[in-house]
Amino acid sequence: MSASPVLPDRPQRKRPLGWIIAAAVVVLAIIVAVVVVAVRGGGSDQPGAAGSGSDQKAQKAQTVTIGVADKALPYWKTYTALAKQRRNVTVKLTNFADYSLPNPALKDGQVDINQFQHIQYLANYNVTAKDDLQPIGSTAVYPLPLYATKYDKPSAIPEGAKVAIPNDAINEARALLVLQSAKLIELRDGGSAFSTTDDITSHEVDVQPLDASQTANALQQGSVAAAVVNNNFATAAGLPASDKVFTDDPSSSSAAPYVNVFAVRDEDKDNATYLDLAKLFQDSAVQKDFTKDYPDAVARDEKASALQDELATVERDAKAAAE
Repeated sequence: MSASPVLPDRPQRKRPLGWIIAAAVVVLAIIVAVVVVAVRGGGSDQPGAAGSGSDQKAQKAQTVTIGVADKALPYWKTYTALAKQRRNVTVKLTNFADYSLPNPALKDGQVDINQFQHIQYLANYNVTAKDDLQPIGSTAVYPLPLYATKYDKPSAIPEGAKVAIPNDAINEARALLVLQSAKLIELRDGGSAFSTTDDITSHEVDVQPLDASQTANALQQGSVAAAVVNNNFATAAGLPASDKVFTDDPSSSSAAPYVNVFAVRDEDKDNATYLDLAKLFQDSAVQKDFTKDYPDAVARDEKASALQDELATVERDAKAAAE
């Protein structure tokens, strides 16, 4: 038997040069695409780094105007720097020396947020102005001190001496409660958050309501023997802590209406940027400087929903008091 024939090897075909070049181009394109995706989604932790659509929106440059009453204090410098660094938000501060101005300015859109008032003051404004501004973040409760430059305790203040208090509705009521606690006056039915000078039933001193910005000045010029002075005006006037002769208790549960807040228009209460800016106040760097500026303040970190509930409660009380 003859051997089976052996088939010759299949001859190798030469690949066309054009096909090889095309394949190389496709591979190179794939590599470039992979590198670009890796760079864009590489998890950079720098502000403004690209990521999801929501991240890009959060880092979009914005300018927000906040109305305040103490713009010159150092903690605002720290706050505005962090807003730019961490939120890419340029915060512009508008200072108001008169408490009656920031809420109308907010209502009219002259500012986006304001931060100068406690819930009690905001409730009174909403009720009387028929407005609906809302709190979105908290800062602190400030004690409301009674200052005297010549006396070291309330009982040392001479009978009939003039004592200045803020004349705006809410601070006036709180100041009257301070004087009552200091045993300088008595208020009808024990007083309330809506008391006025008409509710004074007996007094050791002559109560003088003045614009809140003038109470410290009146004391320093000697036109009054003592004065209840809001903290920011006391700081601006350089009143020393040693001149405090009495103060209320900012840590008590009854102080809830006096928590100071960031406020916005009702339609902006869910604005993510504004909520972030309110929360930024709680940053440790801001709090450190804030404590230096207001060593007696008691910091409060409350949810927006809780603040809005408290506001609604106080507004109901304010409406009842007006009836």
